[in-house]
Formats: sequence, structure tokens, C-alpha cells
Amino acid sequence: MADGNRCDRGYSGGEAVTFSIAAVCKETGETGCAVSSSSICVTSRCAFVGPGGAALTQNVTNPALGMQAIQLLKEGMAPQQVIDTLLQDEHYPQWRQLLVVDSRGRSALFDGEKALGIVGRAKGDGCVAAGNLLADSRVPVAMVKAFENSEGQLAERLILAMQAGVAAGGEAGPVYSAGLRVARPNIEWPVIDLRVDWHDSPIDSLYENWLRYAPQLEDYVMRAANPDAAPSYGVPGE
Repeated sequence: MADGNRCDRGYSGGEAVTFSIAAVCKETGETGCAVSSSSICVTSRCAFVGPGGAALTQNVTNPALGMQAIQLLKEGMAPQQVIDTLLQDEHYPQWRQLLVVDSRGRSALFDGEKALGIVGRAKGDGCVAAGNLLADSRVPVAMVKAFENSEGQLAERLILAMQAGVAAGGEAGPVYSAGLRVARPNIEWPVIDLRVDWHDSPIDSLYENWLRYAPQLEDYVMRAANPDAAPSYGVPGE
């Protein structure tokens, strides 16, 4: 069941605002995450996926934590153990906000004491959402509910959750970048890696990118696995 946590830590401006969700599809075993922020190119620093799960590192971000989390998940470590392990060697845990979900649907979160502004967090069935500098601490609750009540592909459900977060109030300020990443079991590379690095409506733009990419997704997976069986797109010289 989702739960909210209000924590106003006196934001005074000048830092990035971020909200995100990580989740698993229990039917396919896919894991993925979606994120949006006021800062440019948020996905490159905050969102990480692999065959074992998904991780987000945000607030004042250390991207290395996301990379390490994916490796630990791949090795079979449970999400809470992943976070505990990451924090053992992290020199500035008070600034970090972490979300982790594994391919079994287990999840864990961490909010450092210096997480900015209004901080919210929520856990659901196979998903976890959180944010900082939120307009309302229950924004992640709305995201989790939207994910749990949706059907279809994991990527679509993650974007629907992000849109629900915006509808619930979103961030205290504008967001300009957004991204979506999804991994499959036994495939080392993300089968979905869509990003909007700077846009006035990044989540809507991200959804448009997904609608363009979705019909071609399986063809790109096939090109990696078996090029002889992959369809042609009619490119000149192909």
C-alpha cells in the first residue's frame, strides 16, 4: 500500500527538483524507471536499469551509486541490501535520495537528511516512487496508484505514472527534462532508453517519443539477437 511522507526542509532555490518511479512488470520480468527534473539531461545521471532491476539516484546526485546498484542487483542482492551496501562507502549520504526495485518486485528507498524541500515517497505492488522539492508530499502516492491501476507494457505504465504525478501537483517549480529506461531479463542493454533533455513539456514529449518507438521496439531487439530475421526498414543501400 502506498504511503506518503511530508518533509519540508527549507528549500531556498537554486537546486534541481526531481520526481521518479521504478517498477517491475511481473508478467514479463521487465524492470524500468522514469524520471523528470528541472535540470538538463536528468536521465543520464539519475536512471539506471539492468537485467536484475532498476535504480534511481537523485536529489544531489552521485551517478556512480546507480551504476553500482545495477551491478549488485545483477549479483542477486535484495534492494534494501543494495542501498545499505551503497551507503557504507558513500561519503555524502545526507545528500542522496535512492530508489531500487528488483525483478522479483522487492523495493527499497533512502532519503538523506539533506534531501531538498518537500520530500515524498511511496511503495506499491512492484513499484516505488519518490521526489524532492515537490508541490505536495503525496505526489508519489498518486504515481504509485496510477501504476498499480494501469495495464499494458511497462514503459506505458511508467509514463502514465509520471503524468499522474504532474496531475497531483508535480514539482514546486517547472521541469525541463525527462527519461524512460526499461531492461529485460537476460539482455544486457536497455531495450528502451528514451530521453528528453530539454523541453517545456518534457513528460508529454517523452510520451510522444514512446509512441513513435513502441511499434519498432521488437524489431530492434531482433536486430541484436538475430539480424538475419530482422525486418528491413527500406533504408537506401540496405
